[in-house]
Formats: sequence, C-alpha cells, structure tokens
Amino acid sequence: MNTPADAPLLCVEHLETRFRLPNGQDAIAVDDVSLSIGHGETLGLVGESGSGKSVTALSIVRLVMPPGHITAGRITLDGQSLLDLDDTGMERVRGRRIGFVFQEPMVALDPVHTIGAQIVETLGVHGLASGAAAWRRAGELLDAVSIPDATRRARDYPHQLSGGLRQRAMIALALAAEPRLLIADEPTTALDATVQAEILDLLREMRRQFNLSVLLITHDLAVVSEMADRVAVMYAGRIVEQASTTSLFSTPSHPYTQALLASVPGTVPGVRLKTIAGNVPALGQLPAGCTFAPRCESRFEACEERPLLAPTTANHDVRCFLYTARCTTC
Repeated sequence: MNTPADAPLLCVEHLETRFRLPNGQDAIAVDDVSLSIGHGETLGLVGESGSGKSVTALSIVRLVMPPGHITAGRITLDGQSLLDLDDTGMERVRGRRIGFVFQEPMVALDPVHTIGAQIVETLGVHGLASGAAAWRRAGELLDAVSIPDATRRARDYPHQLSGGLRQRAMIALALAAEPRLLIADEPTTALDATVQAEILDLLREMRRQFNLSVLLITHDLAVVSEMADRVAVMYAGRIVEQASTTSLFSTPSHPYTQALLASVPGTVPGVRLKTIAGNVPALGQLPAGCTFAPRCESRFEACEERPLLAPTTANHDVRCFLYTARCTTC
C-alpha cells in the first residue's frame, strides 16, 4: 500500500469504544479520541487511572473484550484500515506489526510455558523461524533485553523470574516479530525505582535498535518528560490536551494538565503537595458538558457544554472553553 513519505505510521481518528452495562445501557469509555504517531516517534498517553488510556490501546489492536465494543472511528497503520480487517488479518498485525507490552507481565505471560517457548511460538506463528533457529533467536532476544545467561533463562517459567526480568522478557516477546509500532502499557508499574530506570533505558535502546515508533501509556509525568516526543493528556475517555513534550511541560494549558503537574511531589521544595479534588467519574456516570468541570477550579457557565479540541498555538491543542469562550460573570 502506497502512503506519503511524511504520513504517520499510526493514525487514530474519532475513536469511540463503549461498554454494555448490566442495565442494558452503553457507557462510553473512549470518546472521540484522535491521535497519530510518526515513524520513529514516541507519543506519551498520560492520565489518572480510569481515564481510558488502556482501553484506547486495546482498541487499537482490537483486543477489547465483551461487553466492550468499538462503535465508531478509524484506525490506520501505514495507511491500512485495521477496523476493516477480519480476525485472521488482525492476528497477522498483532505481534508482527504491532508489539504490545502489557501492564502486568505475570498475567500476560503464559504460566505453563517457558519464556523461550513463548517467543518460539510467536516466531512460528508469523513464519519467521522454527526449531533450533527459533530457539537461537529467542536467546538472542533475551540477551538483547539484558537478561543474564539468556540461553539458560529461556528455559525458565515466568514465575521463576523477578518482576524486572519478567518485564524484560515481555519486551523481548513483544519485539520478537520485529514490529514497527510498540505499545507499552504502564511498563514500569509495580517496579522499584532502580528497576524502573533500567526498563526505561531498555525501551530507549530498543527504540533506537529496532527503529520503533512507541505509544507509551503511563500516569507518571516524569516518565513522559524523559521518554516522549509528544504527549496526549487523557481524562474521562477524552484527549484534553496534546502537544510536544517541551510545549506541554513549559506551557500546560488545560486545567487538568496544570493540576497534574502541580501534584507532582517535589516540584517546589517546601510547598505542600497539591491534590486534585474529587475522582475520575465512573463508567456510565460522565457529567454533561466538560467532564473535568466538577473538579475544575476555573469552571464557568460555558462548561455546561461540551468543548472541542482546538489549537491554542502551533501543534498545541486543548479541549477547554478558557481558550474558545468568554466568561461573562468572572
């Protein structure tokens, strides 16, 4: 398929994913999400737990399980529509063109097969290697992600590895078929600070070595600041701000982004940690209009309506009426 040389590798347009609730109503979890990732680029997708980040990632690879279902939008990878593929076609995409590092490797890895056997199976499914050649490649991949004594550890089961080694094995498995895009969903969750730093260094090296594009999902702004080229901030299923990493951290515009940055510990020494009042609304209980309005200190009458994502400066978009509407009472 011919695509322009400057076209993004991944393009998500107006994606909508809903979940059927026990009362028979559909609740929206991903609401009109549009984002793109260029060749060799890392996009950070950041927000609190429950904001829809992981559902967005699972929607991209069509792994949203019932009662969830994609109800609108378009997803293209190198110009090919992923939503138009049948199940067999999508199976060829997962692993081969899109690698996925899941949030919990102990859950994502098969507990009854060795790490090496799972890599060998992936290579075989995509017709890349089999037999002794596949096992050699498994050892090479585990060595590439800095697992000590990789050939021997390939015969270990997931429970025999530490949390950090399991995450490295998960990354090796995700890269086994040499995908163009890597989706990493909270890859450093539940790891101590030292191991987190090692995993982030590894992701940087893998990006360089394999010429990867990366969708990095996290709630950690420090991780985003050092890993991402651009950042999309998500709240209650919607992208509320999107900009280059430099622009977003130097001039955060949406009140939610500002509140997230203000709540980072140690930003201003000696100043009491600031928290965001309230919680992310539960699925099926989204407020009308701006979904952040109930927690926002800057809300005014226009916030009763739904704001659109609009540019404030070049390559910096914000979903907020502070930039598109005038307050008549403040």
